[in-house]
Amino acid sequence: MKRMWIHSSWELKALLRNGEQLLISFALPIIALVGLLKFDALGLTDSRHALAGALAMAILASAFTAQAISLAIDRRYGVLRMFATTALGPGGLLGGKAIAITAVALLQTLTLGIAAWVLGIREPVNWLYVIVCVVLGVIAGVGLAVLIGGTMRAEAVIAVANLLWILMLMMGALLPPDLGFFAFLPPGALGEGLRAATTGSFDALSAGVLAAWAAALAWLASRSLKWD
Repeated sequence: MKRMWIHSSWELKALLRNGEQLLISFALPIIALVGLLKFDALGLTDSRHALAGALAMAILASAFTAQAISLAIDRRYGVLRMFATTALGPGGLLGGKAIAITAVALLQTLTLGIAAWVLGIREPVNWLYVIVCVVLGVIAGVGLAVLIGGTMRAEAVIAVANLLWILMLMMGALLPPDLGFFAFLPPGALGEGLRAATTGSFDALSAGVLAAWAAALAWLASRSLKWD
């Protein structure tokens, strides 16, 4: 546990020192929030759904896309081989990344919450459930990132991660309700959970689905990671 926390501190510092990562993590979600509110391109029935969509977009970008690409590059240049000589192990690596990204995600949530308030969204939001969805979304996202970035070649991961990010936005993260089968996939459950939370309610089904995916993806990732 101590080693995992030390690694999470290192991961967090690396993330906060990366200007490109900060742009993706904070600037783009705010731009998306403004766009969703002002242009209503998705036909949102509640302005707070724009906040939910921006949050889901931010979480998936930080926890999945950026982590998958970063992990693949680390494997390519032998960084993970160095970790393999330590007692960190796959579980420690996955846990450290999840803790660091959770911290970033909570900062994203705070930033987007303030931006939403400034933009005029003053209706009640169930922030406790928002945080639950954010944490579960981070665990699922990091698990999927390790599953892909820890097994595929770096060149393939860059293409696959970006394509999957776009598909996940279309499969529930940004779409309004009535998702059908997509509601039982990680992006759909995340989007539905956040939409419920931002409108002041609680969606037990989405929370359960997201928790199940988070546990399954974390377990698979810890057993499939290749160190080189």
